[in-house]
Order: sequence, then C-alpha cells, then structure tokens
Amino acid sequence: MVQVHTERVTHEHDGGIAVFLIGMRLTQPWRVDAWLPVVTAMPRMVRELYQTKAAAARGEGEDLGFLEARSLVGAGGPTVVQYWRSVEDIYRYASAPDHAHRPAWQAFNARARKASGAVGIWHETFAVPAGGHESLYLGVPTMGLAKATAVVPVARRGRTASERLAAGGSAGAADLGA
Repeated sequence: MVQVHTERVTHEHDGGIAVFLIGMRLTQPWRVDAWLPVVTAMPRMVRELYQTKAAAARGEGEDLGFLEARSLVGAGGPTVVQYWRSVEDIYRYASAPDHAHRPAWQAFNARARKASGAVGIWHETFAVPAGGHESLYLGVPTMGLAKATAVVPVARRGRTASERLAAGGSAGAADLGA
C-alpha cells in the first residue's frame, strides 16, 4: 500500500538541480506509423534511466545523474517530468550513442521528414540553482522533487514557501502561500 503523507512534508536537497520536461502531441492521429514509435520510445528511455540508476546505486555502472521521472497525461498530450543532478548530465545522456535517446532522436528525425507534421515533440530544460527550489506535499504519496531526493518534515526547511526558499539561499523570495 502506498503511504500518503498526512503531515506537511518537503524535499531535502540544498544543491542545484535540473528539471527536464518532454512531451508529444499527436497532430495527425491516423498516422500511427509516425507517432507510435515516438510513444514507445519514451518508456524505453525512462526504463533505461531507472535501470542505470539502480545499477549505479549497486556500484555496477555509471551514474548518469538521473534522479526521478513522472509521467503526466493532459489535453495537449503526454508529458514526462524528469529531475536530474545537472543540465550537463541531461545533455551527456542525450548525446551518448550507447544510450537509448540518441538513436531514438535520430529515428524520430528520419520519420519526421517522411511524415511532416504528424507528431510534434517538445522539451524544456530548467537549471535550478541551489536555493531556487521549494516544495510542499500533503495528502499525497512521495512524488516529484521529494521522490528524487528525500522527504523531510516541513519544519526542517521552513514553515512557508518563502522561508523554505530563503533557507536554501534565496532570501527575499515571494511568499507563495504554502
């Protein structure tokens, strides 16, 4: 059974972090040949990231810097939120020929030339400096940044969002009301 936090908790991490969002949008749903490979590529990459992370934790492989991922589905299509140790780690993984991303990206580009506009993809990368991240979780299982790092009681990092940001080095941050 999944434990739901009945008290206010936050994440425990004081350093910088990178957040990577990636998603897709079906613009021509009848072009299954164009979008199905894109749909199946992302789970394969995320599985590889988790397997590599587990192997690195056992001392059996390289640490890619991947921390955690979460998939979301909305009206605009699926989105995967990923937490990484650094932007450099994201780029290193993305360009490595021996990992799943680069071959998938090359295959996508080849298909996109043949089926222009059938499927859209997008990504956004955020380099969040130390002290530039804050979180609050209540009534939910461990997720997001807390799952990527560790869970601690809110009191350890500050009662309000602005206190939690200031505690991490971002003094003067606006109170977000949390």
